[in-house]
Amino acid sequence: MSLDTVYLIVAILAAGFWLIAGMLLCVKRDALVCLKAISIDDSVTFPKISIIIPARNEEQNIRPALQSVLALDYPHLEICVVNDRSTDGTGSILQEMSQQDVRLQVQQIDTLPQGWLGKTHALHQAGQNATGEFLLFTDADIVYHPLALRKAMHYVQRHQLDHMTMIPEDTMPGTFLHIISATFGMFMFLLFQPWKTSDPRSRRYMGIGAFNLVRASVYHGIGGHEAIRLRPDDDLKFGKVIKRCGYRQEVLNGIGMVSVEWYRSVSELIDGLMKNMFAGMEYRVSLVILATMGTLLIHLWPWVGLWLTTGLPQALLLITVFTMISSFVYGMAPYGVKPWHGLLLPVTISLFLYIQWRATFLTLWNSGITWRGTRYSLNDLKANRV
Repeated sequence: MSLDTVYLIVAILAAGFWLIAGMLLCVKRDALVCLKAISIDDSVTFPKISIIIPARNEEQNIRPALQSVLALDYPHLEICVVNDRSTDGTGSILQEMSQQDVRLQVQQIDTLPQGWLGKTHALHQAGQNATGEFLLFTDADIVYHPLALRKAMHYVQRHQLDHMTMIPEDTMPGTFLHIISATFGMFMFLLFQPWKTSDPRSRRYMGIGAFNLVRASVYHGIGGHEAIRLRPDDDLKFGKVIKRCGYRQEVLNGIGMVSVEWYRSVSELIDGLMKNMFAGMEYRVSLVILATMGTLLIHLWPWVGLWLTTGLPQALLLITVFTMISSFVYGMAPYGVKPWHGLLLPVTISLFLYIQWRATFLTLWNSGITWRGTRYSLNDLKANRV
């Protein structure tokens, strides 16, 4: 097979992929219901919700996040923050805020039992003690609009959902971080197709750590966080367990209602994603290699091949690059993406490829991961399949 033939085959594959992906991004761009657009019916009965927030060394984020939670316009709330072995000023901040507002309950965890991640253990312990009819598992850096929970529960009640999760608004500083976030969101959108989660016939699922609202009866019925006790991607797999058990699930768009800074710098983003990237491949090097080959051929080669090919392959690669940019810009426009942002796609995609391989290498080299100061062995992590 000649090199020109190889170029043509790869160009056809890349063009075909992005034509389909582009159509999905454009057609399904507004498929998710926006929480902000939901109207509230005051005649609806709002059940008690237990908000559960795990916190380990969150002194930079915890105060504004909790202030927004305490400002929620919702009639029946139980707020529990789990201080999970924090070594910074988190404990002092929680003590001060709990004294100022009696609604804030602080649960202290000083030891981590074998076979659990710190976060999943904290969530599980608080979940067992919660008294709400619904449980909202959220992170210690999430900021809420006062009406966010009232709108969310109104939608849950109206559609009789068992689990609602939400894509938060990204407030990371700097344009480049925002483009990285949008690139990540685009591939998550294509991979998980969140609009299908509400279809009981579909196996698609979703769970997002910023906002996992679930019926308490469902949570206890699936055994709490027991099934995902050693999953660094616990929020995503939480949604998988719920959907697999046949419960009603839906993903909403939280722009304007639920926000998170996520990361403050590129280096912080790299370190933060390290724990999830190899876990997302079920710790299988073969899947990492396969995903890398696909990324190089379908997402990165079109940019390089434009300068190395001629004739039909070059024309197809030009179409591919144009489709990639235009579908990214149009599909992610609701999240603040601008036309010129698409020109940085090869950079952001390469960055995710780097993070994937760095996570894979270091996890294998160290026979495990270290997250938030605690080491977890690779054998234990691999054993927790979901």
